[in-house]
Amino acid sequence: MSGIDRGRAARAETRTRIEDTAARLFAERGFAGTTIGEIAAEAGLSKPMLYRHFDSKQELHHALLERHRDELAAAPIRELLHGEGDMAARITAMYDAWFGYVQSHPYTWRMMFRDTTGDTEVRDFHRELQRRQRETDIALLREFAPHIPEAELEPLGEAIRSSLYGLALWWLERPDHPRELLVAAMVRITLGLISGSGEPTAADTDR
Repeated sequence: MSGIDRGRAARAETRTRIEDTAARLFAERGFAGTTIGEIAAEAGLSKPMLYRHFDSKQELHHALLERHRDELAAAPIRELLHGEGDMAARITAMYDAWFGYVQSHPYTWRMMFRDTTGDTEVRDFHRELQRRQRETDIALLREFAPHIPEAELEPLGEAIRSSLYGLALWWLERPDHPRELLVAAMVRITLGLISGSGEPTAADTDR
């Protein structure tokens, strides 16, 4: 490895250490209750060294939100669009990937979905995050329940999104519950919405 490559690797390692430390402190103490000095000290760096990577606490916070937003979305979407098996198997794999990320990044999850900054840009970020998740859930409904009327897709997508987020936040306060339980609950909710979304049943058509 060349000197340039080693320098890049070291810089990337330091940036990751800063981000991981900041995620933990922001989640534990809130944005306002965490200082750049505390982040630097916990990461084993000086403040000038930290400022070589991030210009401000706000920039660091936004970088964390963007990084974990993209990582949280990637695996579930891949399972939904390219997974194998029937509808139930693909939905199960999608939720398992989603809750798996939550389980391995509990500090980041609290930071992403419990805004403690009061910052307008962060509020807008959270709205955009919710919109993206809702769009993913709408895509799921279009894939597996094409009979659902178009006008119902957005409210049903929001029903899935709010259930998913609420259940994950509930789980963070009760980490002794196995991930499989959360996955099974969301699969049941989703399949219930799909199967009970207005498609005529045999009983209806016989009337």
